[in-house]
Amino acid sequence: MEENKVLNEEVEEVKPSNFIYDFIDEDLAEGVYSRVQTRFPPEPNGYLHIGHAKAICIDFGTAEKYKGKCNLRLDDTNPTKEDVEYVDAIMEDIKWLGFNWDNVYYASDYFDFIYECALKLIDKGLAYIDESTADEIREMRGTLTEPGKNSPYRDRPIEESRELFAKMTAGEIEEGKMVLRAKIDMASSNLNMRDPVIYRVLKAHHHRTGDKWCVYPMYDFAHPLSDAREGVTHSLCSLEFENHRPLYNWVLEAADITVEPPRQIEFARMNVNYTLTSKRKCLKLVNDNLVSGWDDPRMATICGMRRRGYPSQAVRAFVDKIGVSKAYSVIDYALLESCVRDYLNENADRAMAVLRPLKVVIDNYPEGKQEQIEVDINPNKPELGTTSVTFSREIFIEDDDFMLDPPGKYFRLCPAKEVRLKGAYFVKYASHEEDENGNITVVHCTYDPESRGGEAPDGRKVKGTLHWVSADNCINTEVRLYDRLFNVENPSDEEGVSSFADNLNPESLTVIPNAVIDASLKNVKIGDTFQFMRQGYFCVDKDSTVDKIVFNRTVALKDSFAKKK
Repeated sequence: MEENKVLNEEVEEVKPSNFIYDFIDEDLAEGVYSRVQTRFPPEPNGYLHIGHAKAICIDFGTAEKYKGKCNLRLDDTNPTKEDVEYVDAIMEDIKWLGFNWDNVYYASDYFDFIYECALKLIDKGLAYIDESTADEIREMRGTLTEPGKNSPYRDRPIEESRELFAKMTAGEIEEGKMVLRAKIDMASSNLNMRDPVIYRVLKAHHHRTGDKWCVYPMYDFAHPLSDAREGVTHSLCSLEFENHRPLYNWVLEAADITVEPPRQIEFARMNVNYTLTSKRKCLKLVNDNLVSGWDDPRMATICGMRRRGYPSQAVRAFVDKIGVSKAYSVIDYALLESCVRDYLNENADRAMAVLRPLKVVIDNYPEGKQEQIEVDINPNKPELGTTSVTFSREIFIEDDDFMLDPPGKYFRLCPAKEVRLKGAYFVKYASHEEDENGNITVVHCTYDPESRGGEAPDGRKVKGTLHWVSADNCINTEVRLYDRLFNVENPSDEEGVSSFADNLNPESLTVIPNAVIDASLKNVKIGDTFQFMRQGYFCVDKDSTVDKIVFNRTVALKDSFAKKK
């Protein structure tokens, strides 16, 4: 596994070529196609995740490159697991990533066409009704080393299969009693070609077609026909469908799709360590209350990343850095965080916030006096100017920015050292107060009035600079510190899903209920992102109310996870 892991440096130094573009260039040059059309075909049975982000970027990005079209097509061939909630979420995620579809289609739009194709296969002797049970069909299929066995119904007369298929369609056959199978080759080395099931009875209400259908096509049958009906030229999909490509092509040929039949091209899935991307397993996390929902900021879902404050531009930059290949690899989650950090460093406004407040009283600062200190909104964008924060006699600093008996190379506030308050003054320790348990509650300091702006007129230097918030002009806020959800690199490798709780990172969420922020942030909106100086990047969570703002830590200033392992 380690030798296949993509390291940050390697990805940055060598950007893989896009073999998909090479294939398309060849097709266009040879006149196989005169245009390019792709599609993004998710099944609306769950929320999209980081792996889907790669597919979205590939599908829509390819169409953009060739000035073609990319449609959104919802694969709603399994009505028992699909929901309009997921359709809406999918659309929101695509738009958030910065893409727009040309049209929205559903596989159910093509049910009549797909059904006619099934009848055509029956009439051509290329499909038959099988009354074997699911277990019997599985047994007939054979293994990778042994050929399959013909079904006793394989040579059923065409007219009889036609009649039985009509009864299935009319709802006269119970679920599991009959299926329609393609007649291909039970001795094929590719198990997908051993007479796959292409239609089954399913008496379920469909969210779009209602109760019109009692039979539904299987994915491997519906997908190539939907592509063809829609006019797709290049059907881009992940590598697990490579072994399905012969069946994809067989269906198109058997259904007489001869004019610009779509070409399937596979690419490697995105595998990111410390994450789960299986919808089934993600759903279990949600149902077992191991996370707060599909958009829990620790989830690798697109909505979870959005809520955590990941910018869409950073996610797209991450996908771009990984590139497109057919080689299996595991991407280090740190690369995604690095892309997020790089983007926010350039674009996030700076803000004063103290997560674990310790009060400091500046004894020689005039009581009742307040000053406005100018701080850069974003040092990388000087054109944005500065913003004012209030400075007063009583301020808050981080609890761990003061120690009575510090170790060596400690450059923060302590009895022996003078420090700089960001943008304000030099201060030094004078005394402190403790509670009955010996905990320090207040630190008293003195300040140098001549050091305003953080420079002393006599030229003396200090090594420590602390951020602070005025006690007279602050807002209490809740801060949620997020880290990786799992403490094992590949939680999907675990047997079953019952062991998830054992592999959860106990430090994946820390809630700080009484952080303080400068009052200048009182009008922030949900989704606003800031760099809290010396702390990391934070965004306003949807749980915020008029009475209390909630911030999520998007990412720390530096990657600290490796040090914890």
